[in-house]
Amino acid sequence: MWYKCAPCRLVARPDSSLASNFLALVLVAIVISRKKQILISVTLLAISTAITTALYLNRPPAKIAEPEHLQVSVDVAEVVKEKLRIEVQAQGTVSPMQETSILSEVNGRIIEASPSFAVGGFVSKGEVLLRIDPRDYETNLLRAEAALKSAESNLAQEKGRAQVAEKEWQRLPEGSQRSQEAKDLYLRKPQLDQAQAQMLAAQADLNTARDNLERTIIRAPYEALIRDKHVELGQFVAAGSPIADIFSVEYAEIRLPIPQNKLAYLELPSLSGTDNGSPIDVYTDVGGEVKHWTAQLHRTEGVFDERSRVLYAVARIKDPYALHHPGRPPLRIGTFVNANIQGREIEDIITLPRFVMRAGNNLWVVDDSGHLRNRPVTLLRTGGDLVYISDGLDNGDLVSLTTLDSSFDSSEVTIQSTTPSNMLDQQGRPKAQSDDKKAGKVTAAVEPVSSDSEGG
Repeated sequence: MWYKCAPCRLVARPDSSLASNFLALVLVAIVISRKKQILISVTLLAISTAITTALYLNRPPAKIAEPEHLQVSVDVAEVVKEKLRIEVQAQGTVSPMQETSILSEVNGRIIEASPSFAVGGFVSKGEVLLRIDPRDYETNLLRAEAALKSAESNLAQEKGRAQVAEKEWQRLPEGSQRSQEAKDLYLRKPQLDQAQAQMLAAQADLNTARDNLERTIIRAPYEALIRDKHVELGQFVAAGSPIADIFSVEYAEIRLPIPQNKLAYLELPSLSGTDNGSPIDVYTDVGGEVKHWTAQLHRTEGVFDERSRVLYAVARIKDPYALHHPGRPPLRIGTFVNANIQGREIEDIITLPRFVMRAGNNLWVVDDSGHLRNRPVTLLRTGGDLVYISDGLDNGDLVSLTTLDSSFDSSEVTIQSTTPSNMLDQQGRPKAQSDDKKAGKVTAAVEPVSSDSEGG
């Protein structure tokens, strides 16, 4: 057995020697490779250190630059205190000053109708609208006249009888005279009183007959427009039947809600309503064009509305349908209109465009050194596109018209343009420039009825 295995053992020895040699060669290769890597790395590190050192030694000298402050260009408004009237804006619907439902006062058939008796027709005061058949009432008038003449004749006869009886009474002996009642009866005083009463009754019947005959003619009580009609020619009507609905066109009225905190700006009529209040500019959009009318503040309704806390003022417009002013556009009943009510005169008020205001009732003011300062002001009213300032600014102060945020506080500014505050429009531009660009155009927007946060 040993002999047989000997070759194998002899063969195995060379195999293990070769493996050992291979492993040794691999280890040597690994060691050589690591040395090369270390050598390359050291070489690169030395080169980069040399380059860095050369750059550092050849660097330019450092310069410290001062921070650059750029000035802000702004447009400013030069404050000018004014004596002005603050307008209060409101809205309302045009309604008739008088409106009447005409009813028939007599019975009869309609025999005549005016050409103007139509819906939308205009009628003048006293114009005949309808005629009712008057024949029955003419007959009643004749009977009343005859009854009156009969009563007058009876009264005359009784007066004659009374005079005869008085002469007979005077001729009677004194002892034969009776009581006062007997004397009055003998002198026919009760009969005379009865005759006078019958004459008065006949006179009253005659007046009634005349009135009924006159009532067969239905006239317009005032200058009016026919809103609706309920009868036609030939129709029989009874007393109390509706004839037509009309309203006056001599004057129209507009109920305007005025918030409680704006009443102080207006010249309201007295409670008696004997004097007129402030003039009112009434306008609305008609076919894409804004039309204007002039009204007068006539009265107030005297009580505050419990829900909205407003006081309704009533404006009155003369001749709304322009019947006596042909060149003026008509203002029809039912039109929804805007109104600018002229307020009372207030002194030392500054008017500025609303967009210059910042949060908390502040605005930018350029001080004497040319820096922006945040200044609080007191407002009278903030509604609409304009604000009215009563305190916080003086004549000559410069208010920035350029919109800037809070980061520009204390910044130095350069004034680009200066415009007096009383020459600015609602967009902050000079009024002359605005008028040239938009001549004759008026905005129809108005502020809502709700009260302003700044108390009016």
